[in-house]
Amino acid sequence: MFALAHLLGIDLMPRIRNWKDCLFFRPSPTVAYEHIDALFGESGRNVIDWDLIETHFKDLMRVTVSVREGTISSTLLLKRLRSGSHKNATYTAFREVGRVIRTVQLLRYLSDGPLRSRVTAATNKVEAFNGFSDWVRFGQNGTVAANDPVEQEKDVKFTSLLANLVIFHNTLDIADVVRELQAEGRSVDPIDLAQVSPYRTEHIKRFGEYSTHELGITPDAYDARLDVDFSVLGDDDKAAAA
Repeated sequence: MFALAHLLGIDLMPRIRNWKDCLFFRPSPTVAYEHIDALFGESGRNVIDWDLIETHFKDLMRVTVSVREGTISSTLLLKRLRSGSHKNATYTAFREVGRVIRTVQLLRYLSDGPLRSRVTAATNKVEAFNGFSDWVRFGQNGTVAANDPVEQEKDVKFTSLLANLVIFHNTLDIADVVRELQAEGRSVDPIDLAQVSPYRTEHIKRFGEYSTHELGITPDAYDARLDVDFSVLGDDDKAAAA
């Protein structure tokens, strides 16, 4: 995953919970580090095979271009690499590049506090959306039961569409409440407002009344303007809000 993302120009930086269990790889057997050498295991071990990468780099780029152009899907590629023999040259070369990129990303993750905060905030946001989507899609316990890839894609897309519609509705409701508070003369702190999540579910009746007679009614235009100055938020506030 790290190798393919890097070759596609993606800076993959997942939240790494158990980084102590991850292997760090040395650029050469003779390299030793003053303060962090223990992360790389025994001296002379866990060394990157640069010759293997150089020998098969054209093959890696050929596969990467195929993924980018849609000739082969990344899912199918990864499935083939996982199911293939570890003696396969393409597999081992991808793995070696992945070891390089993952080691660099692990070192970045450990040494950069603000980066860890951004990664954690972004991951929390994704996890919150996924949890919200699962809540909205309560049928079949969130499981995609169809074996047909077309039906699976429709299932995922329709779930995302429904989740985004509910989020949009929640956002409009939040904006209305903010305007009501401002109309009463109350001050709305942008830092406080940035903490309010649109993934609220308490007011939604998943098993309630479903009216169809209003489907043909054109809704009133919504007011997208909110008189709150979010430019005062710092990076830490934005990360926390995310």
